[in-house]
Amino acid sequence: MAADDSFLAGKKALVTGASRGIGRAVAMALARAGADVAITARTQPDLDKVATELSKTGVRALACRCDVIDPAQVERMAKQVRDALGTPDILVNNAGTAKSQSFLNHPDEIWHQMVAANMTSVYYVTKAFVSAMVERRSGRIINIASTAAHVGASYVAAYTAAKHGVLGLTRALAIELVGHGITVNAVCPGFVDTPLTQVAIDNIVKVSGRAPAEARRALEQKSPLNRLITPAEVAAVVVFLARDSSAGINGQAINIDGGAVQT
Repeated sequence: MAADDSFLAGKKALVTGASRGIGRAVAMALARAGADVAITARTQPDLDKVATELSKTGVRALACRCDVIDPAQVERMAKQVRDALGTPDILVNNAGTAKSQSFLNHPDEIWHQMVAANMTSVYYVTKAFVSAMVERRSGRIINIASTAAHVGASYVAAYTAAKHGVLGLTRALAIELVGHGITVNAVCPGFVDTPLTQVAIDNIVKVSGRAPAEARRALEQKSPLNRLITPAEVAAVVVFLARDSSAGINGQAINIDGGAVQT
């Protein structure tokens, strides 16, 4: 690792939902910038594979199995991270999921799943670490939201409501914590080329009868770029926000969608 690439050397990061997709890309980007990285997800073998990749960059890596919708598991995970690496300087709340469902006859179970996985998890994990950040008077909290935090769409009422909630929490904490040297920002991607988006493509195929390539193209065309966003593009913004030099950026929602949503 070149010296000029190690601007996060000495920093410690935690990334939730890091076994694949955006979370994995973020964890790798932080490691390449020199940060020691703890990662969480629900599947230990997948986490272990990513941790091995992280270790190859020369940083310390810790894989902690955790379902972030369970506060008891979050507390256990937080202790593991603190004992092994110390309090994170950088917290990336990335864990989440999505399901499509018409609001007519909407199952309550899907509502509760979406709110728990996408919003309440951010509350639990942030709460587990923020006191130590306040005591240290420094920290970067970066929440992976979505363009769905800004705009609505059909068949994703629960997901959209949860992501709006993430953005609201981001803005409230940004005001409350900035006096303690902590910044809180949200990153709002459009459709990203990840396994989660593949689920959306499969659902379009199932419901509409379109060919998979046609369904993928429909999502690509939602961006002026006429393509899906890459996980690396999201990770680059996270790493930028994690820098010491980004201390003036607070309470922001940075869209990564090719200009589709300009708010």
